[in-house]
Amino acid sequence: MKKLWIVFVLMVTTITLGACQRSGDVLRVGMDLQYPPFETIDNRKPEGISVDIAFALGEYLGKEVEIVNTNFSALIPSLESGEVDVIISSMSITEERARVVDFSEPYLYFQIISLVNKNFAQQNQLTEDSTVEELLALENIRFIGLASQVSSSIPASYNKEVKQATSMSTAIEDVVQGGSDILLMSGNPVADARNKNPETTMIIWDSFIASPIGMALKKGNTELLDQINAFIATMAEEGGLYDQLTAKYDEEIRAILGGRGFEFYLQE
Repeated sequence: MKKLWIVFVLMVTTITLGACQRSGDVLRVGMDLQYPPFETIDNRKPEGISVDIAFALGEYLGKEVEIVNTNFSALIPSLESGEVDVIISSMSITEERARVVDFSEPYLYFQIISLVNKNFAQQNQLTEDSTVEELLALENIRFIGLASQVSSSIPASYNKEVKQATSMSTAIEDVVQGGSDILLMSGNPVADARNKNPETTMIIWDSFIASPIGMALKKGNTELLDQINAFIATMAEEGGLYDQLTAKYDEEIRAILGGRGFEFYLQE
């Protein structure tokens, strides 16, 4: 089996290992290493579910793998400019993004759930078992979200006003402090925020949508797209990548999500 080497690019600083310098057969994978357990850095090395998927894809294609650490908002521009070949960074497939990139078939599904200010929840008799319909029936809900992400686009689709935050940490803090009532995001960052702020926040688990997660490629790169879709089709095989990721990450995910394991990300 061909040995895979990482080239870890931290913003504009490039650290290149000798094997990759000599190889012209490199798959450059863009991701934002700020979101454990999917994309993160441990001991100065890329780690997480998306990183494991990237290396498994590289093995499937017979390519070296180069991880390019890029802020999420700059991932698509880096793809368009040719700095990366594919984005594997928990990116939701949306109509807006699909106008500028080609997406693979979904390989995960992120349940979009609600981080709620606890005072707001108590005032409106909301519980963890409340439904999306009950939530949307309330008047004057103050949503907060990030531009061009589902945290903003979903409330907007219901004609709700959304306060724009500059970062996820800013949005979470605004809900914690009561400046906003609700932040919609995928389960992991919502659960992590609740776990860090149990006195001031809670979760409503009913999902607005199961957001499909895909790999993004430059428009027209059909050869690589076909290869990636063929790889994704193998992930559900017995003993395949889903089983491997479950064995490696299930306990960690259950600790974060309060009993919900890796299967939480496979529910359409």
